[in-house]
Amino acid sequence: MPQAPTTIIDLARLNLAYGEGARLEFPVRLDPLELGGQTYVAAAGSVDARLDASRPSGGYAFRLRFPLRLEGPCMRCLETAVVEAAVDAREVDQRDTDDEELRSPYVVGDDLDLGRWAHDAAVLATPTRVLCRPDCAGLCPVCGESLNDADPADHKHDAGGDPRWAKLRELKLE
Repeated sequence: MPQAPTTIIDLARLNLAYGEGARLEFPVRLDPLELGGQTYVAAAGSVDARLDASRPSGGYAFRLRFPLRLEGPCMRCLETAVVEAAVDAREVDQRDTDDEELRSPYVVGDDLDLGRWAHDAAVLATPTRVLCRPDCAGLCPVCGESLNDADPADHKHDAGGDPRWAKLRELKLE
């Protein structure tokens, strides 16, 4: 799987005192996502992301939001599919704690790896089934023709079964 692009935010440069917050908006480049062995590409290559950072006592709280539009193959018929989603992800990084639930894997020292976080958030926001249309019929299991545009009356095969299994039907079990 390709590495997520690097966009690092220096948290020290935000100069947030405890109880303060900041909102940042900037483009974040998204590398192609690999899902189910297929590659999905952000339509624009980068997305306009909004990062809200606040400084509660002892650490940081973050919220990342951006619109996502991916293009890639339909999981049923392999035609081009487009996925649109709104990414809304949150992270907390509390310093001086051993509790892994309160430590963000995207914060190292004073650096927030926004590119990696945006990549992971995009994967989580992508639906489990990427389809060209909700009623996609997929491919014919016998001939491989797309069933989306095929007339069911014209698309019939012999009831002999899948030809790939023909040699197994010749076996004589005694």
